[in-house]
Amino acid sequence: MSIDNDTHTSDTDEVVSQLEHDDLHSHEISDKNYVIIALLLAVLTAMEVAATEISSFPSSLLVPALLLMMAVKFFVVVSYFMHLKHDAALFKFGFYIGLAGAVVLYSVMLTTFHFFVN
Repeated sequence: MSIDNDTHTSDTDEVVSQLEHDDLHSHEISDKNYVIIALLLAVLTAMEVAATEISSFPSSLLVPALLLMMAVKFFVVVSYFMHLKHDAALFKFGFYIGLAGAVVLYSVMLTTFHFFVN
């Protein structure tokens, strides 16, 4: 009784190849989800523009509101379009630290220029 090692190796390689292929495609997002994400980003952008154009919007809340909407848009774009949602924790940590750093830096600069003080 002999075992053909070439056939066994070929079958194993084929199974591993198929698993890798399935893993690559398991992270895809449906077209419906892309449309929902696009609508969410469009609504957030419209809210940002509206916040700057509405004269009755409290000026003390303008910058914090814009920073919050910016952070949400950043999170959505990075998570879905850059597929960070499926990446290693180290990459997620790097992006989130970058986001926090940008918000802190922008807030410090605005405070320096007295934008928060009326």
